[in-house]
Amino acid sequence: MKFINNKLKIENVFVQNIAEKYDTPTYCYSNKKLKENINIFRKNFKSFSPLICFSIKSNPNINLIKKIKKFGLGADVVSLGELIVALKAGISPKKIVFSGVGKTTEEITYAIDKNILLINAESKSEIKEIERIAKNKKKRVQIGIRLNPNTDAKTLNQISTGKKENKFGVNEKIFYELVRYCKNSNNINLKCLSVHIGSQILDYKPYEKMLKIIDKIITKTDYNFDFIDLGGGMGIKYDDKTKKLNYNKYNLAIKKFLKNKKSKIIFEPGRSIIGNTGILISKIIYIKKSGKKSFVIIDAAMNDLMRPALYGAIHSILPSIKNFKKSKRIYEFVGPICESTDKFSTVNNFQNLKEKDIIVICDVGAYGMSLSSNYNLRPKPLEILIEGSKIKVIKKRQKYTDII
Repeated sequence: MKFINNKLKIENVFVQNIAEKYDTPTYCYSNKKLKENINIFRKNFKSFSPLICFSIKSNPNINLIKKIKKFGLGADVVSLGELIVALKAGISPKKIVFSGVGKTTEEITYAIDKNILLINAESKSEIKEIERIAKNKKKRVQIGIRLNPNTDAKTLNQISTGKKENKFGVNEKIFYELVRYCKNSNNINLKCLSVHIGSQILDYKPYEKMLKIIDKIITKTDYNFDFIDLGGGMGIKYDDKTKKLNYNKYNLAIKKFLKNKKSKIIFEPGRSIIGNTGILISKIIYIKKSGKKSFVIIDAAMNDLMRPALYGAIHSILPSIKNFKKSKRIYEFVGPICESTDKFSTVNNFQNLKEKDIIVICDVGAYGMSLSSNYNLRPKPLEILIEGSKIKVIKKRQKYTDII
């Protein structure tokens, strides 16, 4: 995005024109940014050519997944619905990994029937269920075991997944037990050690620590894993204060880890691929003064973008048209939902705004629409994809008849 003659553009299309033609709130994605992110990610780790499995939970729009598939990416799924959408988008089953702590019998059966690359199991009970289904089908199923390395990712508590108090994976002692169990199974083919320590990680050091722990465990198990699934969690810049993750340092740590190993690395990035491709375009309904503060009430709400209410996450807000007149008031951008948590940002020194102005909430491509809901019986927004000067509707705006 950039301002041209003080008007905000996404690729070759003015945001103001999108709002006028398609109404608000509207999710809008940049195809150019998506392509750029995938190429950068691949380039950062080209020395060992990982299998990149896009995390469907970050954005499940089938039209975006079709674009991602064209770049040769696979999929990381955590539910039957996500597995179905990945396959429908054309992603090869041999590039799909199924993660998650609570896979049902139905989900496991479907995954086995589709011959996906890996089911990453997270408990002994799950492995036994996979084994039972595989035995009934006279199949040998490829699995991974997810290790909980007790590594603090130094991120938000709500999105930390690698500490011992988190529900994910198994501890070191149980991991050894499960490796032994799989060795003696006729229907389980243990192929992968899987790990994922959290999301929005901006420091390479937790990854470095995680790799050292995995290395020690692999040596102790004396087992040759075809795949090491390192998960995802790579963070992005949501504001000017956020530092970038040092991919070079992470790449060097992985190369060091891979010495004397023939394992293929799997990554499960979501946010780092799709996060900064998306914006949420919204219109100001009312501006209400309260002391030194003005509540800027917009037509997007926490049902459209849950991250600020759920995590206290920060998203930058921009005007669609610059006017260079600074407001002396504090602006609190809020939605119309009947919850005090329905707010997006509190900003000093923003430009003067008026009712009916169009604003943009930035970097909403990941966990924007995927966390959206119909709370307050609000229809979900329109989704569009920008390719140069072309605008393509990739998901229609919900109608009240769709939800009532």
